[in-house]
Amino acid sequence: MRIASVASALPEHYYDQGTVQKLLESIWADSPEILRRLPSLFANCGVEGRHFALPLERYAQLSTFGQFNDEWIRCALELGEKAIGLALERAKLRPEDVDAIYFSTVTGLAAPSLDARLANRLPFRSDIKRVPMFGLGCVAGAAAVSRAADFVRGKRDGVVLVLTVELCSLTWQREDLSLAHVISTGLFGDGATCAVVVGDQRAADGPRIVDTRSVFYPDTEDVMGWRISEHGFHLILSPSVPSIARERLGPDVHEFLADHGLKSTDIASWVCHPGGPKVLSAARDSLGVTDDDLALSWESLRNAGNMSSASVLLILERTWQRRRPAPGTRGVMLAMGPGFCSELLLLEW
Repeated sequence: MRIASVASALPEHYYDQGTVQKLLESIWADSPEILRRLPSLFANCGVEGRHFALPLERYAQLSTFGQFNDEWIRCALELGEKAIGLALERAKLRPEDVDAIYFSTVTGLAAPSLDARLANRLPFRSDIKRVPMFGLGCVAGAAAVSRAADFVRGKRDGVVLVLTVELCSLTWQREDLSLAHVISTGLFGDGATCAVVVGDQRAADGPRIVDTRSVFYPDTEDVMGWRISEHGFHLILSPSVPSIARERLGPDVHEFLADHGLKSTDIASWVCHPGGPKVLSAARDSLGVTDDDLALSWESLRNAGNMSSASVLLILERTWQRRRPAPGTRGVMLAMGPGFCSELLLLEW
């Protein structure tokens, strides 16, 4: 099983953190407590700029859940099609070669799901297997690659697309002044990514998926997620997330590696979902690695924000293009998300 390619598609609208902050200050001008806290909250996000699905001034013109979701469907289709096209081109494959598509999102709703709508735009075969995934949040990029690996393990000439589209900006609500929501306006970014996973009877020069592991943490469902109301998505984000990452991630990864006779010092590349500065620092300390080991995760957070499920594949793409490890070396791809849970993949480049 190999990852044959990975590609990203990011919206054309890009804004620095100061520009976004000024807009929100004007919108929330009647909320002095928010105005007082907004500069420090934005500064602590570790984000310098992000991609947005829409021009910034457009957000204040949307008022209902339906309007935001309509924009989500329109933009998600455009970005998803671009990401798929580039990923297939890099893998030297065609839409007709695809056996299954695993699609993940947690920022918009559609039925038929986005994968079905894309099947009406791209010449997939009529027997393509579709697996839409909603609710896994930040962990979904890694989890969907793991599930794609399960698929091609049973179909050795199989070709699977893993598509993630997250338009976090389209979950914004003018009236939601909760701390979690205000933090989210400074942390999360928009984008789409697509990975192509193939069975071992297909030629590919990307990393081999040696093994995967899912870890579920009981009684943590209130740590992260959404409360969905008639107004849209309301973020649930507990301050305990960094503590859970610090306490659990390292031991779980070390146990996973030990089952393969490996230690963290044997790992040449770490493809780690960035979360936020506190989460990424906690992951670094728990894993026993350095900031340089996670340099691309820090860079992704700084320049693209937390793109939920799309982030880990964006970091994989940048690892592939700019810091590709030597052949035969091992890598780990990992993410955490609602559940609360983690997903781990052992790779061989």
